[in-house]
Amino acid sequence: MTEQRYDFVVFGATGFTGQFVVDEVARVIAEEGDSMKMAVAGRSMEKLQKVLAESSQRTGKALEETPIIISDVSNDESLAEMCKQARVVLNCVGPYRFYGEKVVKACVENGAHHIDISGEPQYLERMQLLYSGKARENDVYVIGACGFDSIPSDMGVAFVTDKFKGDLNSVEFYITLHPGAEGLAGNVTTLESALHGFAHSGELKPLRKTLFPTPLPRSQYKLEPKTVGFNKEVDTWCMNFPGSDRAIVNRSVRFNYEVNQQRPFQVGAYIKLPSFLYVMITIIAGMFIGLLAKFSFGRSLILQYPQIFTFGVFKKGGPSKKQIETSSFSITLIGKGWKDKLADADAKHDSPPDSKIVAKVSGPEAGYVTTPICMVQCALTLLKEVKKESVSGGVYTTASIFRDTTLIDRLNKHNVKYEIITEQGPI
Repeated sequence: MTEQRYDFVVFGATGFTGQFVVDEVARVIAEEGDSMKMAVAGRSMEKLQKVLAESSQRTGKALEETPIIISDVSNDESLAEMCKQARVVLNCVGPYRFYGEKVVKACVENGAHHIDISGEPQYLERMQLLYSGKARENDVYVIGACGFDSIPSDMGVAFVTDKFKGDLNSVEFYITLHPGAEGLAGNVTTLESALHGFAHSGELKPLRKTLFPTPLPRSQYKLEPKTVGFNKEVDTWCMNFPGSDRAIVNRSVRFNYEVNQQRPFQVGAYIKLPSFLYVMITIIAGMFIGLLAKFSFGRSLILQYPQIFTFGVFKKGGPSKKQIETSSFSITLIGKGWKDKLADADAKHDSPPDSKIVAKVSGPEAGYVTTPICMVQCALTLLKEVKKESVSGGVYTTASIFRDTTLIDRLNKHNVKYEIITEQGPI
């Protein structure tokens, strides 16, 4: 990579999330106090100039002279030119199943690292299948899911793994979204990604069979199924979390087993709900939306009237400033295993798990505060700490590439907190 490249190029800077990423990059560059430089990229010069002017007002940083790169996902040449000018591209253009691969390809071919905030398993795993080899050859790092999907859970499980002394059998995590006085809301693009994920979920099985032909060793002490119900360990109603977090954590677990010879463990992901009524509403709404999502007319209908179909959870134009400022999240992680560690990662324990640890990850509003913080800290950590001598180029999950870096320390300093709630002890 040449010295003339910009350290950060925010692609999709005019999008709802992209504007917040621009703000965060500006703050981080000021914090670092060095000569790191940013450029913004997108289709419209006028809109990019407006984003920079508005970001200057929000952050108090002089951004009006920030370099602008005109680039469009429908124009391969413009993508190549953008990537030739970047050390790392922060890709905010979704849904990624439609627009992500072209950017990954341009980055890999033109020597720019790629970071995105996708929560779309089909896209993420397809990129690993198609571009791992070429990225390794070109010393390029492609790292997906660097936002709320799934830094808190993926790095949270890595945090538990590092703190647990012995062999883990399972890590279960319980996600809570805390609304402010005006409730929670998300932008319609996030909903669009989720709808297409539901519609094309059948793609995952053959994709994973190709990507992961060898199954991981299985524990004889299996997790009890917790589809829906009251959970005594976290003292509230829970149901399986339908997002990408569990799939991403499982990829990290596989990487650590295959590359680092670390014992694999089981993973469970759940969302906490305040009452049985909320559980029933969520199930009924989820089934109805899931059914409509299987048909193109159904997806179009939902995206035309997102507030009606999601009871205001998703809306065009995204959440209000007040909703963003007053919302937050927390994730409780419970690790169970054995206090004794076996030397062989494939060896089996002959007694049930006897040890438990509880950790917590918490932070501000998930989609448009925590996500930009996580994305930019991943990019900064990549540029400052990851070297090809220790980790070769390729397509990675966050825990696979950042586990031995200061990423968690950096996040702690930026209000995304990782902490041990209950030290390891008997179950």
